[in-house]
Amino acid sequence: MSPTDLSRPRRKLPARNAGIVMPFILSIVMTFVVSGISTLKALGPSMTALRTWPASWGVSWRVAFPTLLVVLPRRLVARVVAAPSQG
Repeated sequence: MSPTDLSRPRRKLPARNAGIVMPFILSIVMTFVVSGISTLKALGPSMTALRTWPASWGVSWRVAFPTLLVVLPRRLVARVVAAPSQG
């Protein structure tokens, strides 16, 4: 990869996809961390834990992503957080 490739603007998804992309990324990061902590706590720091973690993460993610799509608390957040000012 040359330096000019890094400066070239990347294509982005349309803004209408944010409602899918945000839960997708959130579910990946959160399930990765939580499944890792849970696996280490259950099995201790070992090679068994490292081998078990990916399967634990996969199951967690398959549950978390659709759950976030359904129950992401957008309305609750809108009631608690002020809308950005137009100015």
